[in-house]
Amino acid sequence: MNPEQDTSSTPSPDEAPPQAPVQGSRASGVLLFLLGVLVLLALASSGLLWQRLLAVQTQLSDQGADATTRTIEARTLARQAQEQVRDATVRLGVMEARLSEISMQSAQIEEMRQNLSRTRDETLAIDLESALHLALQQAQLMGSVQPLQTALQAAELRVQRAGLARLNPVLHAIARDLAKVKAVSASDTPVLLGKLDELSQLLDELPLLNSMVAEQAAPSAAAPAGDMAALWQRSLQVLGEKLKSLVRISRIDNPEAALMSPEQSFFLRENLKLKLLNARIELLMRQDAAVRADLAAVAISLSKYFDPASPQTRAARELLQQVRSQVKVLVLPQPDDTLAALAKAAAGK
Repeated sequence: MNPEQDTSSTPSPDEAPPQAPVQGSRASGVLLFLLGVLVLLALASSGLLWQRLLAVQTQLSDQGADATTRTIEARTLARQAQEQVRDATVRLGVMEARLSEISMQSAQIEEMRQNLSRTRDETLAIDLESALHLALQQAQLMGSVQPLQTALQAAELRVQRAGLARLNPVLHAIARDLAKVKAVSASDTPVLLGKLDELSQLLDELPLLNSMVAEQAAPSAAAPAGDMAALWQRSLQVLGEKLKSLVRISRIDNPEAALMSPEQSFFLRENLKLKLLNARIELLMRQDAAVRADLAAVAISLSKYFDPASPQTRAARELLQQVRSQVKVLVLPQPDDTLAALAKAAAGK
């Protein structure tokens, strides 16, 4: 056992101070040791940090170089991409121009195709419209619905033969107009004109009331030369007929008709012919009231100045009555439905 560490001895006050410097030197040595350790640790950590810093710097320099290389490559790629984009833009512009040209050509081709497809039915519609207008004018001039009816029937047949679905409304319109035309009752102008001409020719053959018509005996077969009794009988019969024809008794209700001279009779017939000619012209001009007035005047003259018992007079009066009964006011139906449908078809609607 160390005598210095003996606890049984009590140090004296004079011996205590020499032990303090020993303890202080020990403490300072420990501190120095600790400081040295700390310095060594600090140096070691600094070295490690420096190594790490060098490694980081190296890594950063490598990464910077790599980044620079990549940046150069990226710029090169970007420049190439820009050039490619520029080329693609140029090509796209060229393609758009070609596409627009192709679209325009396609539109033109489609329009031409539609025009070609519509040419047939539009031409047919225009042709039918012109034919209907012409038939309407002919019907107005002739005073008959026959030209208009014929034109409508021909139009219906042509549309049916065409077989175009776009012209179905035209078929329905033609059917309606045909029904209206067939329902119209009109006078047949050509027939009436023929009857007026026939009546004008009969005027020269009509006997007047003041004419002395001697009935001629019908010729008989010649009697045989040996039959003298029959010959004398025939001669006496002819003589008696001639004596009877010298005097004729008849009733005349109009004295002015019996007192007409041959010249007046001639002018009477010519005046009646002029009235019939006026009636003919007025019939062509569709002046039905004037036609009726002239025919009524002719009927009065036939009853007043001509022999009512004559077969020619009776035939003339019957013919005149037929003409008067057949003269009707003609109101031509207008094919408005057909014309409207044809106009729409011609317009391509």
